[in-house]
Amino acid sequence: MSTAGFNSQNGTGTGQTYTNGPSQNPVALQQPSGVGYSVNHQPAYNQMQAKVLAPPGPALYPSGPYQPVPPGPQVGSYPPAPAQPLLPRPQIGILPSHTPPQSASPSPGPRPAQATPPAQATPPPPAVTSTSYYTGPPAWQYAAPRGPAPNHVNPAAAAPPLMSHSSTQPPGPGAPPTSIHGFTQPGSAPPPMNPLPPHTYQPNRPAYGPPPTMKPTAPPAGPPGTTGTPPPPKADAQCWGAASSARPPAEPDTQEGDVECPGDVAGNGPQAPNSYNHVDNRMAGAAPPGRHLGHYPSLPPGYQNTSAPPPSSLHPALQAATQPYTQGPQPYQQQPGGPGPGPGPGAGPAQLSPSMAAMSLQSSTPEALRVVNLLQERNLLPPAPVPAPTPCLTQDLQKLNCSPEVFRCTLTSIPQTQSVLNKAKLPLGLLLHPFKDLSLPVVTSSTIVRCRSCRTYINPFVSFLDQRRWKCNLCYRVNDVPEEFMYNPVSRSYGEPHKRPEVQNATIEFIAPSEYMLRPPQPAVYLFVLDVSHNAVETGYLSVFCQSLLDNISALPGDSRTKVGFITFDSTIHFYNLQEGLSQPQMLIVSDIEDIFLPTPDSLLVNLNECKELVQDLLKSLPNLFEKTMETQSALGSALQAAFKLLSPTGGRMSVFQTQLPNLGVGALQSREDPNQRASAKDVQHLSPATDFYKKLALDCSGQQVAVDLFLLSAQYCDLATLGCISRYSAGSVYYYPSYHHQHNPAQVERFQRDLKRYLTRKIGFEAVMRIRCTKGLSIHTFHGNFFVRSTDLLSLPNVNPDAGFAVQMSIEENLDDMQVVSFQAALLYTSSKGERRIRVHTMCLPVVSSLSDVFAGADVQAITGLLACMAVDRSVTSSLSDARDAMTNAAIDSLSSYRQSALTIQQPGLLAPACLRLFPLYILALLKQKAFRTGTSTRLDERVFAMYQLKYQPLAFAMLMIHPALYRLDDLSDEGALNIGEQTIPQPRVLQLSVEKLSREGAFLLDAGLVMYLWIGRNCHQNFLSQVLGVSSYAAVPEKLYLLPELDTAESQRTRAFVSWLRDQRPFFPSLHIIRDESQLKPHFLQNMIEDRTESALSYYEFLLHLQQQISK
Repeated sequence: MSTAGFNSQNGTGTGQTYTNGPSQNPVALQQPSGVGYSVNHQPAYNQMQAKVLAPPGPALYPSGPYQPVPPGPQVGSYPPAPAQPLLPRPQIGILPSHTPPQSASPSPGPRPAQATPPAQATPPPPAVTSTSYYTGPPAWQYAAPRGPAPNHVNPAAAAPPLMSHSSTQPPGPGAPPTSIHGFTQPGSAPPPMNPLPPHTYQPNRPAYGPPPTMKPTAPPAGPPGTTGTPPPPKADAQCWGAASSARPPAEPDTQEGDVECPGDVAGNGPQAPNSYNHVDNRMAGAAPPGRHLGHYPSLPPGYQNTSAPPPSSLHPALQAATQPYTQGPQPYQQQPGGPGPGPGPGAGPAQLSPSMAAMSLQSSTPEALRVVNLLQERNLLPPAPVPAPTPCLTQDLQKLNCSPEVFRCTLTSIPQTQSVLNKAKLPLGLLLHPFKDLSLPVVTSSTIVRCRSCRTYINPFVSFLDQRRWKCNLCYRVNDVPEEFMYNPVSRSYGEPHKRPEVQNATIEFIAPSEYMLRPPQPAVYLFVLDVSHNAVETGYLSVFCQSLLDNISALPGDSRTKVGFITFDSTIHFYNLQEGLSQPQMLIVSDIEDIFLPTPDSLLVNLNECKELVQDLLKSLPNLFEKTMETQSALGSALQAAFKLLSPTGGRMSVFQTQLPNLGVGALQSREDPNQRASAKDVQHLSPATDFYKKLALDCSGQQVAVDLFLLSAQYCDLATLGCISRYSAGSVYYYPSYHHQHNPAQVERFQRDLKRYLTRKIGFEAVMRIRCTKGLSIHTFHGNFFVRSTDLLSLPNVNPDAGFAVQMSIEENLDDMQVVSFQAALLYTSSKGERRIRVHTMCLPVVSSLSDVFAGADVQAITGLLACMAVDRSVTSSLSDARDAMTNAAIDSLSSYRQSALTIQQPGLLAPACLRLFPLYILALLKQKAFRTGTSTRLDERVFAMYQLKYQPLAFAMLMIHPALYRLDDLSDEGALNIGEQTIPQPRVLQLSVEKLSREGAFLLDAGLVMYLWIGRNCHQNFLSQVLGVSSYAAVPEKLYLLPELDTAESQRTRAFVSWLRDQRPFFPSLHIIRDESQLKPHFLQNMIEDRTESALSYYEFLLHLQQQISK
């Protein structure tokens, strides 16, 4: 398929590397060095003006005097700072940009020449420039790119999509909510560990009766101009498929077409009954029996012209920790208007001044703004995982807000203007985990109610002006309430649309009606493409794969239409005829790899239910079929082309297993890694693709609703920077198993088996698209994750899986002066494996503030770190690794400098930070030492690229484990404070600082780094732990290579295994466990995660703090 249709958004195919977004402005790339990061060229932070009083506005926190930290020494404080200053590094100019909004994606860029620094005993401090961290539109900038329209208010302007990540608190059951310091913070509470069931809809209520047949009297007419006849339905790029082919339209219709098809205008089209099935959490047709239908009931309290509610006696944090997704029906106490700016009908939930003012903590400084001297307070790490901050909203809004595990913003208080955001020097962005495994309400209705103007779905944060009209919370248009929406099947009442599930749940899923489809939903189609070269057979992966698929073949998501197929390849391509009626599978070999074709197109993808025995026979025979092969070449490119031809008519999922560098036919690659340069302190080369073949093919796949997942199992260099493009741009996943061997590396074999089982059986959505909308005045301009940008704001996701995370960067295009709150909505349209067309909608509401101190108080340090990691990956590829490292360091310097100069009223010595950002320098140092960005330490190129992929793809909770691992002591586990899950007791040991001084030769310590765990056994470890947990008599008896905890019938063994299993169960991938002694070969890998300690090539945490202080004090 020609890629011409994608060129405008994803680069051209003529010698130009794809950029997955509008092409960069060539003029901007030639700006002189030393210019600021932002478009407006902000002055250096040391030139910022002293703080002035903020204009009156809806401030959430006082900006008055703060309580200074005593400058004297404190218990557990650091030693005094060394007298000599750290060596400054030369300034590094940053390339500004004035490009239109674009997607962030790797593309090679000019690298500044760097001289090799002289050898020195002390590692050089990170370089600092006089610029801020956030540059031109693709990634690092404060100032909004003044490009396309900011959101969907203008029918001709399309808004970009958004992403998010889950809460960093592990989703494990029942963990006690813990605040950052172990005490409750004002205005903040952690999300619940186990969300309560997502509805309170009386599960045992009998089925509803038939819908009423009489129509009530007509509603009162609204003001002139607020409603109108919607335009006729149009085909929508977000409609699934096309009338006669798998490719959707290239451009969406931004007026009627959105994440959905046209005929969904509220009240437009046939009215059908609806109901709610309590067993299945699902609405289906119903209505109230025996109701007198001649008139409306009296106006419910939610519509009466009442004043704003008084300040609640219950803190919103307590409400946030109840039900994140659903609440029982309860009327809103609203002003008669909506959240529009200005007086009159623009009141409503957003008219929060009285409540907001009452919530402002006027008598004391909130915990989030407590001043912390980082050089004196050493034990900053909380004893339990850091919870997401709670937005400072009224109780009514907060209890309806979206869970931070699904939707999270870097700033939980949105600045009124871009200038306030620029002054804070903090990034504004969203992190999204849209397809997370959830129990959520599912609604079936013939009318999905949406705003006629911006196409926003009705949600808990809209305003009802009366029974018949509601005001959109994104564009403020007044819309009619459709007749069908007046009946609530949950309460079996009429005339209370504000009690419908759509208005009571911030996360909800709709079964899309027929107007949302232009052809029948596609079946689940799975094609497996397997490397069977000599190298692949040597690793032994083929037998593990075949056995796993045999074990889980009945658990593949799908229905009676599910299809499967197989292709194997070495120097030739092998197809397998599995047509029903054959006595055994037939192998068909195509040796013409330059002009690949399908030998029997109709029998290579077969119905799984009809041909299951033939498929099982093939899986049993495949490992032996190539057992003695001596074929060493790999024609991966041709195999992918063949697979693309096979899947194009239907779409589906392609699973590719590769064990070596492709070296034959199209897409052949040559090794670009120099092993001698792995530990170089200079810039790392070859982070960008060597060819655009795999990206072009991925774009073709995306156009035909095909996603490609890549499993790389190899001890050799495979050029993941190039091969990974096939997954990145087709919304696939990348799995990497370095040094995989079925005999020599059993830990990797176990990880591969567990990952494969999850991969084969997890939920999947086909032919998906996602769009993110935000309130008028906000703009989304850069996306991070695995996808293809089909239009300026529409993400094409041929497959969507529950383990994928996304991130977006935002800017403030218009002042938000008249608003108290803003909203964000992500809508994901997909086809389920059962053939249902569904729409999952997440809506989040956040307060707007004018005070800089309020902006800092609402900072989410983990979300900020996750977004900066995505931005740094892009900077590493488009510019250089050293540039990305400098930019991350500048992010910490800029924000702390801005806080000191603009938010602090009492100046004092030391490195000062608000309590909510006290971990920010630690997380930045952790990123600098992370495998993706570290220098001076031997790191394989493929492992570095895979680490970068993980930072961009993983939801926030899992990415943070890879950035800042967790350290626990296991030899003294007890039941104190333990979780009780079922019949199991899960110990909850304290999280320790990542420093060797926390280790003890008398103990045993578990390091959880996300994809890998290390259990380090001290030389003098207590005999009780060795015998009761490891089953050995002495330290010397601990095996050199031990990766399993033996199942012993002792309390200590049960506690340890329960804790390790609990950690593993909270993530979608399986971390391997290495039990190591003090002299183990893996000990250096364990010690590399001690982030707070100094190494030959990197500063310790204390030295890094001194460096930050030195730069801020300039």
